Amino acid sequence: MPDAAARPSRVAPLFALLPFLRPYAGRWALAFLALLTSAGATLALPVAFKYLIDRGFASGDRTHIDRYFIALFVVSLVLAAATALRFYWVSWLGERVTADLRRAVYDHVIRMSPQFFETTQSGEVLSRLTTDTTLIQTVVGTSLSLGLRNLLLTVGGVAMLVTTSPVLSGYIIATLVVVVAPIVVFGRRVRRLSRASQDKVANASALAGEVLNAMPTVQSYAQESFEARRFGGAVETAFETALKRIRARAGLTAVVIVFVFAAVVFVLWLGAQAVLAGQMSAGQLSQFILYAVFTAGAVGAVAEVWGDLQRAAGATERLLQLLAVRSPVEQAAATVPLPAHGTGIRFDNVCFSYPSRPGIAALDAFSLDVRPGEHVALVGPSGAGKTTLFQLLLRFYDPQSGGLSINGVPTQQVSLAALRHAIGVVLQESVIFSGSVLDNIRYGSPDATLEAVQHAAEMAAAAGFIEQLPQGYDTFLGERGVRLSGGQRQRIAIARAILKNPPILLLDEATSALDAASERLVQTALDNAAQNRTTLVIAHRLATVQQADRIVVMEQGRIVAQGRHAELLQSSPLYAQLAALQFGAQHANTVT
Repeated sequence: MPDAAARPSRVAPLFALLPFLRPYAGRWALAFLALLTSAGATLALPVAFKYLIDRGFASGDRTHIDRYFIALFVVSLVLAAATALRFYWVSWLGERVTADLRRAVYDHVIRMSPQFFETTQSGEVLSRLTTDTTLIQTVVGTSLSLGLRNLLLTVGGVAMLVTTSPVLSGYIIATLVVVVAPIVVFGRRVRRLSRASQDKVANASALAGEVLNAMPTVQSYAQESFEARRFGGAVETAFETALKRIRARAGLTAVVIVFVFAAVVFVLWLGAQAVLAGQMSAGQLSQFILYAVFTAGAVGAVAEVWGDLQRAAGATERLLQLLAVRSPVEQAAATVPLPAHGTGIRFDNVCFSYPSRPGIAALDAFSLDVRPGEHVALVGPSGAGKTTLFQLLLRFYDPQSGGLSINGVPTQQVSLAALRHAIGVVLQESVIFSGSVLDNIRYGSPDATLEAVQHAAEMAAAAGFIEQLPQGYDTFLGERGVRLSGGQRQRIAIARAILKNPPILLLDEATSALDAASERLVQTALDNAAQNRTTLVIAHRLATVQQADRIVVMEQGRIVAQGRHAELLQSSPLYAQLAALQFGAQHANTVT
C-alpha cells in the first residue's frame, strides 16, 4: 500500500464512509440545521454586545439596557437549545455509523476463507474493530460536527470582522494565511505517525490474543515472565510511537495558538488606538474583539479537529483494507441446488497447494469416488493430505486444478450455505462457544427442540455428564468450554454433528480425546449416526476404522492403496508399517 503521506488528499479515505452516512441523511440534515442555528446565535452575540455598549451604556437609558440584556439572554437560550440538539443528533449518528461499520467489517471478515487467516492475526482484526472504529466514532460523533461549526464560525467571523473594520480585519486575515502553513506541514506528519501508532497497537493486540489463547502452553513451559516482557515491549513501542504523534499534535496546537493570539493582541492594540482617535466606537471595538476571539478560537479548534481527521483517515484506510480483501473462494453468481441423491462424492484428478506453501503439493492428481452411504476411512502419515480433503469438500479452499462434485454437481456451482448445510463435521480439536450446553449442541440446528438435543446427547454418550452439571443443559460452559474436560468437549461436538443430521459426515479422529469407556460408547453412537449417510473418517488410530467399508491409504497427497483392513496388511507396506507401530508386529500379523 502506498505511503499515506504521499496521497494527494490526506483525508480522502474518509469519503469511503459516505455509504455508511447516506442512510441517515434526514438526521444529518437536522444536525446541520442545529449546527447552523448554534453558529448563527454565536455570531449574533457580539452584535448584541455592541448595541448594549453603544446604545445602552452610552445613552444611560435603563430601558435600552434592559432590552439588550433580554436580547442577550434570548440569544443564549437559542444557542443552548441548538447546541444540545446538535450534540444529541451528532452523537447518535456517531454511535449508529460506528455500529454499522463494525457490523459490516465483521460480516465481511467471518465470510473470508481460511486463506485470509493464514496471513492475518485475529488480534489485528479485533484491533481494527475496536480501536480504529472508535477513532472514526470520535470524528463522526464529535470532531466532524465541531470542525464544521468552527469552520462556519471562522467564515462568519471573518465576514463580520471585515464588516466591522476592514483595516483591522486585513491584519487578522493575513495572520490566518500564515497559520495555514504549519497546519499543512504538521498535519502530514501527524497522519503518518497516527497510522504507525494504530499499527503498533494492532500488533500488541494480536500478540495478546495469541498468548491468551495459549495460556495452558505458556504456563506449562513457565514462560509467563517472557510473554509479559514481550507484550510489555510491544506496548512500549506503541507508546513511543503514540508519544511522537502527541508531540507533533502538541506542536501544531502551540504554533497555531501563538500565531493567532499574537495577531489578535497586535490588532487589538491598533483598535484601541483607533478608539482613542475617534475612528471607531467602543461598541465597535468590543464587537471586533469578540469576533476576533471567536475566529481565533475557531481556527485553533479547526487545527485540533484536523489532527483528529488525520487519525481517522488512517483508521479508515486500515478498515478499507479489510473490506477490500476478497475471499478467493466466492459463491457462483447463479447456483444450483444440491441433489439429495446421486453418485456420491467424487474427487477428480485434484491438485492443490496451500497459498502459504505454493511449492508444496498437499494433493497431487488425487482421484477418489465415495459411494452414497459408504463409510470410508482415510489413513496415512501426517502431511499426507487427509485433512486437506475435508477443507476442499467444505470449500474452505478451491483446488488449483481438477474438480470436486457431490451427487454429480460440482461443489463450485452450489451455494456455500447449501453445501456446508449438507456436511456435518467433528474435528480433532473440538470447538465450544461461551454459551450453554444447549446453545452449543444446537449450534448447527438452532430450531431443534430440547428433546432432539437430549437424544443427540444420548447418542454421543454426553447425556450422563450433562445432567450432572449444575444447571444441566442450561449450564454456562465458559470461554472455549474451559469448564469441561477434553473428552466432554468432544462429546458435545459430536452431539452437535448428530443433531444437524447431515447426509455427509466428516470425522477427524473424533474419538481421540475420549477415555476407553467413552470411546466405545461414542464409537457405537458414531457407527449408528453413520448409517444411511456418506461418512469420511480421518483415522490415526487404526483400531477405530477396521470395520470401515473401505480404508484409503494416503501418502504425499496421493492414494497408495485402498481396501479392507486384512487386505491392506498384505498388499500395502505403508499400512502394514502403521499397523505394526500401533498393534505390534505379532498382533498385526495375527489379524490377517
